[in-house]
Amino acid sequence: MKTSKYLEDLRSKSEAELNAQLVDAKKELFNLRFQNATNQLDNTSRIKEVRKNIARIQTVITQKAES
Repeated sequence: MKTSKYLEDLRSKSEAELNAQLVDAKKELFNLRFQNATNQLDNTSRIKEVRKNIARIQTVITQKAES
């Protein structure tokens, strides 16, 4: 499954790399929302996917901080 591979990749990264990836994902989400507002976005399901990826990254960061 694609999601489990993505999670394995996230768990293998350092906290600094995760924070950088989180910033990139938030920038991408902003750009997607902007495109959606100006009716330039073709694939609107990408917004949902990016939001879930942000949540996954934040979850992994929290798990690393607790352990």
